[in-house]
Amino acid sequence: MLEPGDKAPKLKGTTQDGSAIRLADYAGKPFVVYFYPKDMTQGCTLEAQTFRDFYPKFRKKDCEIIGVSRDSEASHAKFRAKERLPFPLVADTDETWSRAFDVIGEKTLYGKKFVGVIRSTFLFGADGKLIEVWRNVRVPGHVEKVLERLTSQ
Repeated sequence: MLEPGDKAPKLKGTTQDGSAIRLADYAGKPFVVYFYPKDMTQGCTLEAQTFRDFYPKFRKKDCEIIGVSRDSEASHAKFRAKERLPFPLVADTDETWSRAFDVIGEKTLYGKKFVGVIRSTFLFGADGKLIEVWRNVRVPGHVEKVLERLTSQ
């Protein structure tokens, strides 16, 4: 499990438009990697919209944002276009990123247990080291907390 002070995992993946993305490409600037369960669902849409709305404030701190879920490139492309998201969405269909960040776990929905993505956010510094982790995220007010932590650096 990643802890503050750990280096970002060396991962590569594919975004909504089929282009390659590597976490190493973000070296030298702070970045956020946030994991969410599913495109176009209520909580995930609200979270993406909030990151979108706060994106200019993150960029003022030279910080990038990366969204990750197990959805396909095509699903991400529709979601990104519909919500006008200015940041990439990684199609983690093989769960490589989710497992590296340890965000797969047991969840309960309407009394039924299942294994899925636990909504989580990771803030990395320009040195590539993890600053803060938020697990089991509740969406309202969360993005503001991430921005506040980034600003306190």
